[in-house]
Amino acid sequence: MEELTEDIIIYSFFAILFFSILFIYLRKQKRNSKVVEEKIRIAKEDGLHEPVSLHPVVNVNSCIQSGACITACPEKDILGILNGKATAINTSHCIGHGACFHACPTQAITLCIGTEKRGVELPHVDQMFETNVPGIYIAGEIGGMGLIKNAVVQGRQAVENLAKKIDKQIEADFDLIVVGAGPAGISASLTAKKLKLSALTLEQDSLGGTVFTFPRKKIVMTSPMDIPLYGKVKLFETSKTELLDLWIDVLGKNEIVIRENEKVESIVFEGGRFVIGTVGKEQFTTRKVLLSIGRRGTPRKLNIPGEMTAKVAYRLLEPELIENKKIVVVGGGDSAIETALLLTGQNQVTLSYRGDAFGRIKPGNNVRIKEAMSLQQIDVRFNTSLKTIEEDHVKIADLLSGVVTELENDLVYIFAGGELPTQFLEKAGIKITKKFGEALLKH
Repeated sequence: MEELTEDIIIYSFFAILFFSILFIYLRKQKRNSKVVEEKIRIAKEDGLHEPVSLHPVVNVNSCIQSGACITACPEKDILGILNGKATAINTSHCIGHGACFHACPTQAITLCIGTEKRGVELPHVDQMFETNVPGIYIAGEIGGMGLIKNAVVQGRQAVENLAKKIDKQIEADFDLIVVGAGPAGISASLTAKKLKLSALTLEQDSLGGTVFTFPRKKIVMTSPMDIPLYGKVKLFETSKTELLDLWIDVLGKNEIVIRENEKVESIVFEGGRFVIGTVGKEQFTTRKVLLSIGRRGTPRKLNIPGEMTAKVAYRLLEPELIENKKIVVVGGGDSAIETALLLTGQNQVTLSYRGDAFGRIKPGNNVRIKEAMSLQQIDVRFNTSLKTIEEDHVKIADLLSGVVTELENDLVYIFAGGELPTQFLEKAGIKITKKFGEALLKH
């Protein structure tokens, strides 16, 4: 009887302990779910919940709440746990590196492009990476694949495919012209060298492409990548500068020169070959073309004196490294406002906008910019236009009175919209289709 009583006491103790732990766990889970629910509410209000490019989609039937996807993601609040399952929060911030995809132990994550409601425009390419225009190929981000490793693979495969179709009897300056020097373009250039093709690579900006627009110092690589003419590289977490140094080293050793600041304006098929025209009015002829450009388009210039100086930028890369500067931000859209807000506090920020009020911006941005204005954290100047940019100052004109003001200045950020790459592609005859929630990477 005593033994039975002891057993009951022991079992009761463990039962109480078990249910206490379960109660604490469930209460914590409920509390965490409420936090995630609030984050989703804010993301929807700010227009950040809907993805703009490649993004994770969770199969809740396979998710076991390991949290591996959240831990692996170097971005903030892309994914969270809601009611015991992983869910998307700020998918518009996803840059498609695929860390969550590879980290999930149950293969519950698929990387998709577009949603059921919002389609994403992508060029039509076949399994050989050739577009509907014979001789023009596409690889990398413009085709929907923003992951560095996959872009490198696509660049190599595209050149291997097109090399089989090159007709040397057609007179042209080059066998191949690669447009864009991001991961896919660099890989393509190296592969062309390996296959002994005469090739030229043109980049409208600088070496590295859109990788260097990522808003972090560190780039996460979820697995090794195989660089043509170099071999396998293990870079699980590296800085953008380290990655750039690696590419410069590989290109240098293989005597490949990337022509930077050469924007391609037109691609015309003529006499069995392609005529490539640049903004600088140069022309090149080539037997094949590989497009490895980004999806973000070309920033629109103001075309004012001093705009080509080093102090001018069209995107904000490392806000945490910028401090004690006098900064002018030009524009009245979300990008301009978000940049101005990020730079506030540690810098003196002036926001110049041609309009008399902010129009179609995210509600959250509207609240934050008004709060910053009321606290005099940002000097917002409506109805103004930037006129000149000098080494240590800028001149801003009041569009109503005509009065020109001179401001001390260290940096200028311009957000005046841009030319979408879809317009460039359509001009070349490439068919564009909308993808609604289609998987680009699935287990």
